[in-house]
Amino acid sequence: MKNVLKQIFSFILPVTVLVIVPRRIEKDWSFHSNIYFFSGLILILTGLIIMTICISSFIRIGKGTLAPWSPTKKLVIKGLYKYVRNPMILGVLTVLLGEALALRSKSILIWAISFLIINTIYFITYEEPDLKEKFGDEYGKYKKHVSRWLPRLTPYKQEENNSTENV
Repeated sequence: MKNVLKQIFSFILPVTVLVIVPRRIEKDWSFHSNIYFFSGLILILTGLIIMTICISSFIRIGKGTLAPWSPTKKLVIKGLYKYVRNPMILGVLTVLLGEALALRSKSILIWAISFLIINTIYFITYEEPDLKEKFGDEYGKYKKHVSRWLPRLTPYKQEENNSTENV
């Protein structure tokens, strides 16, 4: 039951960002079967898959959620997190870009860009220092090898930590 509640609470933030805010800023939600709609739908589905994998990793591996009121107890550096430090945000951004494309909405596109800027500021000023304090050198080494936004081509391996220390 506790995991079910964690999963439910894990969806509060994404639903707000992906449904409530876009519904408030874009009045025309009429879909037309065209290349924009289908391309946007592919992005939306891709983003939702990424988000689902990330939320599952937070619960299973991190023993917490993405929500600040139920943070992870373990540093998650497996799965998609081997490639990029913030795949959850990239998943959300992918959904927003899909919505903007499917609806041909400049308002949602501006919201997507704003969302990325807000999260970048949040990560730099709060989350990254907090993770460094909470997880110490393990996070510091991970941060050194894995980018905030640009995915690596090869997965991060914790053995990389030792290779740089011996140089």
